[in-house]
Amino acid sequence: MNKRPIAITILASLYLTVGIAGFAVHLREPLARHAFQFDDALIELTELIAIACGVFMLQGRNWARWLALAWIAFHVVVSLFDSLQKAALHLLFFGLIVYCLFRPGSRAFFQQAKEIDT
Repeated sequence: MNKRPIAITILASLYLTVGIAGFAVHLREPLARHAFQFDDALIELTELIAIACGVFMLQGRNWARWLALAWIAFHVVVSLFDSLQKAALHLLFFGLIVYCLFRPGSRAFFQQAKEIDT
């Protein structure tokens, strides 16, 4: 059984940290105004998705690495509507995440977990 690559442990931990911190920070605003709007729910949903990515990547779930990639791709697109600097930074993160998730050791880790599940 292959050990989890350190890059996956770090990346999953980052997804967990970003998801938990983002959830807490973004929840403060609707709580302060005593109104929860649809946009607030969507933001919180994206944070919950980040948390799920982190948890299930640690378990070696192949679908979680694809969801993590979709999550950061979504942020690249959304940041295009804000500023080119944010889009460039998110694109850089996207590239680093792709590199971490699809290195040979990472692929073997996720493939192994996939074979155990079936």
